[in-house]
Amino acid sequence: MILAGKKILVTGVLTPASIAYAIAEQAQAEGANIVLTSFGRAMSLTQKSARRMTKTPDILELDVTNEPQIATVAEELRRRWGSLDGFVHAIAFAPEDALGGRFLTTPWESVATAFRISAYSLKALAQAFLPLMRERGGSIVSLDFDNSTQAWPAYDWMGVCKTALESVTRYLARDLGQYRIRVNALAAGPLETMAAKGIPGFGQFRDSWSSRSPLGWDTSDRTPVAKMACVLLSDLAPATTGEIVHVDGGYHAMGAALVKPHPD
Repeated sequence: MILAGKKILVTGVLTPASIAYAIAEQAQAEGANIVLTSFGRAMSLTQKSARRMTKTPDILELDVTNEPQIATVAEELRRRWGSLDGFVHAIAFAPEDALGGRFLTTPWESVATAFRISAYSLKALAQAFLPLMRERGGSIVSLDFDNSTQAWPAYDWMGVCKTALESVTRYLARDLGQYRIRVNALAAGPLETMAAKGIPGFGQFRDSWSSRSPLGWDTSDRTPVAKMACVLLSDLAPATTGEIVHVDGGYHAMGAALVKPHPD
């Protein structure tokens, strides 16, 4: 088991369809001790999901826009575990007027909200948890949707925030490397989650992905993403940091939809 004895915090679990849920479940299977976070109205969903896991993990209240609450979670982890081997940043949100083709009319207030929750929060959590990871090192993994070279239909300011998340990943990798803390973003292909349902035009991503992915792509299968997250959280990638790791069937490397060869 590649995560045996590791102490891992996983944010962003809502329903069993969440990517974060698949990661937490896989991490448990690989031997990790898991704590989840949630807050507000989402807490009841997280609690129901947690009870479906092999071993029901504890859930800490964490709103990433609430700095005292971040500090409280860090202190609780210190009290509980004394150290932290890694955490998964699976947090993203954009107000409705920041998506769906309204890029030019989105007000700054909505952009600021999207940026703080979806990108800046990675830095905020890394800063708060650094004292727990400083001595032993560890791994930070965030969930990305690759926007570094292209714009997507309807994704608008969330796309900008994901690009910012990638940049935050690189700067954190620079500053935390001295503590042997690795920071990587995992760029998954489109998966059918509750968050995806909130993105207008998500069907455009879903319907075109398999035709351009040489390995194919199943939008209902979160296992490949969960397995790669566990690899990044483990000691199997000791010299990998600042990376955008694609788990998308190879879509990102292809320039157009593939022409399927005739069978022999």
